[in-house]
Amino acid sequence: MSKIFAPIIWLFKGIYKIIDFLIVTPISRLVYRLRGFLKDNSSRFEKILNRPNILIYVSLVCAIVLFFLVDRRVINLTEKEAEVIEGQKVNIIYNDELYVVEGVPDTVDITLIGSKSSIYLATQLGEHAVDLDLSGYGPGTHKVKFKYNHSVESVTYKLDPQTITVKISEKVSEVEPLTYDLLNQNKLDKKLSVSKVVLDTSEVIAKSSQENLNKIATVKALIDTSKITLKESGTQTLEDVELVAYDDYGNRLSNVEVVPSRISATVSIDSYHVTLPVKTVVEGNMASGKAIASISSSVKNVEVYGEKDVLDKLTEVEAKVNVDGLSENKQMSVELIKVNGVRYLSETKTNISITVGEEAQRTIDGIIVSHTNLGSNLTAQASTNERTISVILKGTQEAINSVQDSAVYATVDLAGLGKGTFKVPVTVTTSDERVIAVPNNTEITVNIH
Repeated sequence: MSKIFAPIIWLFKGIYKIIDFLIVTPISRLVYRLRGFLKDNSSRFEKILNRPNILIYVSLVCAIVLFFLVDRRVINLTEKEAEVIEGQKVNIIYNDELYVVEGVPDTVDITLIGSKSSIYLATQLGEHAVDLDLSGYGPGTHKVKFKYNHSVESVTYKLDPQTITVKISEKVSEVEPLTYDLLNQNKLDKKLSVSKVVLDTSEVIAKSSQENLNKIATVKALIDTSKITLKESGTQTLEDVELVAYDDYGNRLSNVEVVPSRISATVSIDSYHVTLPVKTVVEGNMASGKAIASISSSVKNVEVYGEKDVLDKLTEVEAKVNVDGLSENKQMSVELIKVNGVRYLSETKTNISITVGEEAQRTIDGIIVSHTNLGSNLTAQASTNERTISVILKGTQEAINSVQDSAVYATVDLAGLGKGTFKVPVTVTTSDERVIAVPNNTEITVNIH
């Protein structure tokens, strides 16, 4: 066994002798001689160190040496840190007259890595430009890298994303008709309304890839009515009206260029209004045995402002009064109903006064049932025994006696019905809001053909 380990022992002894000869012995001799030198010249060193300026010179030399060591990264006094610059805009370099580029994010995130002082300098110097150079690419799909330039060499960086896939298409153009949308109409004076808009052009040029142009459903001028300063009827020209292309779902197509991108529009403002009477509409059921003897509104007429085509169809403004369970005289304040298309009412509320009396009833026979909202090219006829109905009038004796038979109306609404036979509900109204009209048949059979 000793013969097996003998070569290994001899090898280690040889290594020891080499280390002793080359390292241990020279260092020992150097230390011995330096010790002797310092011992023999200790008084001389003491005199040098006791000189007034010697410590200043030594400190200066040490400081200079330490500065160069730190500056050259021989000594690193701080650990590496990282800082993220979020939302850095991307500068795309390409021929925008010939090509359309898709798939490029608007911004990227930059992570700077280095010492705290270097990162501080890197964030303060330069504009941190992130470029995507596509000048050497043609139509097709390409995988490309972002480039980031900064002036601090001691900082490394990472981009998120670093590489993207872009699609480059040839740019084509086509003519599109131009329409408009009105924005912020709720900020326009409520007595005013837009009656007419004249754009300075009826057509524009849309530029993009053919695929994107095929998605265009409409191009609109976005007219911001909050910029209108008129306080009465007149015209005003709005400059720099933005043009936007939309798809079939109303989504804005940001990758479509519209030429021109902005136009001017002349907006005509009207203050159209009509004066309409206030009509009280009674809802609910009075207490048993009670009826409305009289009902009056403090507001008789109201000025209504809005779109002309809407106002021309209105005949009255309703004030709905709930009399459910009412058994005695009462006064109440109710809202006036503002229908769609009405922008402003000169009065928004009215005071309703109701006096209560004893209920009486009267029956009227032979009321003809008419129909409304029948589709075009259709005819309607009630079954033979349902063409007329009986109606029970409920109210005070004075009120029901004042209602003429011809002032009782029975109708059925046929909106949305086609050919066939249908059961439809009957609605009965009278000319006197104090009187409740109840049909003996709540629904009838109607043949439509």
